[in-house]
Amino acid sequence: MNEMHLKLSKSFIFCGLYAALVFGGRHFMRERPKLNLRRPLALWSLSLAIFSIIGAVRTGKYMLHIITKSGFKQSVCDNSFYNAPITKFWSYAFAISKAPELGDTAFIILRKQRLIFLHWYHHITVLLYSWFSYKDLVAGGGWFMTMNYMVHSIMYTYYAARAAGLRVPRPLAMIITTAQILQMVMGLAVLGLVYLWMNEVHCPSNMENIMWGTLMYLSYLVLFASFFYNSYVKDPSRDKGSKAE
Repeated sequence: MNEMHLKLSKSFIFCGLYAALVFGGRHFMRERPKLNLRRPLALWSLSLAIFSIIGAVRTGKYMLHIITKSGFKQSVCDNSFYNAPITKFWSYAFAISKAPELGDTAFIILRKQRLIFLHWYHHITVLLYSWFSYKDLVAGGGWFMTMNYMVHSIMYTYYAARAAGLRVPRPLAMIITTAQILQMVMGLAVLGLVYLWMNEVHCPSNMENIMWGTLMYLSYLVLFASFFYNSYVKDPSRDKGSKAE
């Protein structure tokens, strides 16, 4: 039983506590004044941005190496990503990071900002799926992690800049949401390829992971597309700073 397997039960504990704190925290803050927390939020977002940028560079370099050396199919099916000298740390760090990232929601609650379903649903489901996928060392993980690192690099940098009071180009929020939608489309494509290839070549996965992954990415695609439409098409004057993640 590996170290990650021992932590799987904790993923449910984290998610249960998170859900309780989300709704309990909103009730607690209902009659209390909102907190500013701009400086702590800027530092929090900056730390996650730096982590994501380094992770994107390290995992992206490895994925590019696999693609150029062995081809696209190998980049999807190869699960050495989990144990290669460089990406071994960053794949483990990726899975573990989904727990502290739950802290994003604390700032929304304490600052009494609008908390949308997509935000807390995404945090819970991505933690569970990431930890279970890491346990099984499933194919496609390299793509999932690298894409997420890349999107979070931009997203958390944007949040840090806004929290620090810097002027950020308004179209950047739209670009971030577009990148998130494209990430979900690519995630579904990768899962589809894993399903097609797992019986042909060495493409380790299982139907349970593919099923839950497909449902997860499909739900994200619908929710992020809805967020994009409501924020930038239906009501373009709406605050673009609302956290989708």
